[in-house]
Amino acid sequence: MSTGAVVETLAHTPPPRTSGRWRRSLPSFARLLLSAVWWWAGWTKLRDPEGSVQAVRAFRVLPEVWVETVAYGVPALEIGLALLLLFGVGGRLGAVVSAVVLAVFVAALVQAWARGLSVDCGCFGGGGEVDATETRYGQEIARDLGLLAVSLWLCFRRSAPSAASLTAPPPTVEPPA
Repeated sequence: MSTGAVVETLAHTPPPRTSGRWRRSLPSFARLLLSAVWWWAGWTKLRDPEGSVQAVRAFRVLPEVWVETVAYGVPALEIGLALLLLFGVGGRLGAVVSAVVLAVFVAALVQAWARGLSVDCGCFGGGGEVDATETRYGQEIARDLGLLAVSLWLCFRRSAPSAASLTAPPPTVEPPA
């Protein structure tokens, strides 16, 4: 092949489509991120159920008869949500539930801050009433708003493959004969 033929071939060869592949992978990465966060949040609460009860009680929004039920139910919800997002079961359902739960968590943090409560959110275990100097409402609300934005983005995106598909081998394509 002559140099001229090589140059002409290169001139007519389209660039690799890596940006399209990256864009198609973003929803899966978003699901994986949310899945990991929900898994970690649920797992740490399951390992410390009393801390979870203290955290829910510290927000002072539920009647006492509901505190333990909610405190024991939230970790199960979070782990179920992690699995739903990881495997992509139910289409947008995982993203919608994630957005709703995060909106509730943000509202709980904002009301506690506005009422002057000194609460460690217990988002990743522990939690409960703390000294006023130990609160991190701004950071916790910012984190949850960021995760809420990711959830909402997934809600309004075209459907995406499950996050688990990131580890699956790519399909093989046979060259034409």
